Amino acid sequence: MKIKGFNKDLQCRGMQFEVGKEYKIELNGRKLKLCTDTCFHYCNSLQQVHEFYSVLENNRFCEIEVLGEEVSDGKKCGSNHIKIVREIVGEELNILKGITNGNTGIFNSGHHNSGSFNSGDRNSGDRNSGYYNSGYYNSEIFNSGCYNSGSFNSGDYNSGDFNSGSYNSGKRNSGLFNSCNFSSGIFCTTEPKINIFNVSTDMTMREFLDSRYYRAITSSDFKLTEWIPYTEEEMEKDESKKLIGGYLKTYTYKEACKNWWNGMSSKNKAIICSMPNFDANVFKEITGIEVKNNGWKIIKNFCMYIYSVVSA
Repeated sequence: MKIKGFNKDLQCRGMQFEVGKEYKIELNGRKLKLCTDTCFHYCNSLQQVHEFYSVLENNRFCEIEVLGEEVSDGKKCGSNHIKIVREIVGEELNILKGITNGNTGIFNSGHHNSGSFNSGDRNSGDRNSGYYNSGYYNSEIFNSGCYNSGSFNSGDYNSGDFNSGSYNSGKRNSGLFNSCNFSSGIFCTTEPKINIFNVSTDMTMREFLDSRYYRAITSSDFKLTEWIPYTEEEMEKDESKKLIGGYLKTYTYKEACKNWWNGMSSKNKAIICSMPNFDANVFKEITGIEVKNNGWKIIKNFCMYIYSVVSA
């Protein structure tokens, strides 16, 4: 379909047009050329017309018939003789805009997009082929950054996943141009070693995440908020509580740490006490939890004993 755009009065470049009429420019030996007075301009799709007459503004669009010579640069076309066949309105116009399948943005081939030019679904950003992106030009999922081929990136131009930095081909980088993982540096290929209790170790973050230390840390829930159901007695006394069913309780960071520690098994406490460079003072400063009974080394040895017994 050949489509021409107009302003709200069906005018283009100051010239008034009417539906059903033909318009012709006599060339008198001149060569037909775009962006000159030798032709009327139009496009092969509404999306191309949008670059010249925005579909987001109060413009009008008509199907035309080409009756004369035609030239094109791939984006727009031109002819010296055209006919305004009909105006495109209503549901047909919305379909050409891509406002279908739950999309509120324009020119989407996916579903439920509030952004524009998306081929994927549920994007609030523009020109995404992936899903659930709030950024732009993403081919994968859940990106808030732009131009990512990976997923879950808040940075830009990443081919890896979970990057907050930019230009990374690795994963979980906060720096730039890293092909390794977990780097905050620039142009790094080697994954850095991590500090534990403020002291350097020979362990990388990936090794730590695969270790028994990480499994012990995550063995107990760390909750800063928790839904507390009302008791039957409370709901009997208060009709509003019966309707709501409970309330959201908020813990301070150190209260959450205490609950986390108390919910942990002796075995997992032992593993945490055996972490490289374990420092009871640092542990208490961060969590508020004090390792008592004649110092942390005694407790650590006791915990290691428990761990060896349980593991046997």
